[in-house]
Amino acid sequence: MATLAARRRLLPRWVAGGRGRLLGTAAEASPGGEEARGGGGGGGGSDGAIYVKKPAAAAAVTTRDETSVAMPTSFMTGSVVGKRFYRDATVRRADDGNGWTVMLDYRTLKSPAKRPLKLPSRSLAMAIAAEWEYQESDGIRPFTMPLMKLACTALERVPLTRAKVIDNLMKKFHQDLVFCRSPADSELTIGVHQKQKEKIDPILDWVNTEFGFKPVVYTTFLGGKQDEGLTKAVETLFVSKVV
Repeated sequence: MATLAARRRLLPRWVAGGRGRLLGTAAEASPGGEEARGGGGGGGGSDGAIYVKKPAAAAAVTTRDETSVAMPTSFMTGSVVGKRFYRDATVRRADDGNGWTVMLDYRTLKSPAKRPLKLPSRSLAMAIAAEWEYQESDGIRPFTMPLMKLACTALERVPLTRAKVIDNLMKKFHQDLVFCRSPADSELTIGVHQKQKEKIDPILDWVNTEFGFKPVVYTTFLGGKQDEGLTKAVETLFVSKVV
């Protein structure tokens, strides 16, 4: 994460130095590269496409066709899955208008399970496109792409084990750290206590407003016991939430 943070700090200078620019649409990211666009000027487009000015590399260990590209299953655990094979990383609206997709050149990015990686927000799609942007020509390194891996997990693995995930969440619900508060009567923890009140109390107020139950706050890591009504309300929300 420290590496990603450093890269974000360098991004404005990287763009200002002429090594990259923003495109208006993903359609402009053609296989012909800069020449295919006539070397036109940059500028941020309405759909937030990101252009990466890097040379194409040898074919990677991926599944590709004329319209899409899918990462191998080893993407979720491997260190390097193949060489960079694309020039441009862009984002565009999904074909059905519901969500956003990442484009590698003119191909739609798919998950390791070969499903379209349809993302709920433009900002998340841009962040994942930026992760692809930073890949070097000698290899695609999944361990530098946490958002891509989290998105694949959320879209593929969680729906298949949703009941088990909810069960595990509810088992730990009473020990959630938002309900844990540092003691206010100790010089060692008074600062932490005040910071918790500042940052966490708004969350607890929202829970009270949303579910009609005031959370119980305790001062032990062993946890307390929340109102049964609150527990049921949260579990019902998880179960009824549409994936």
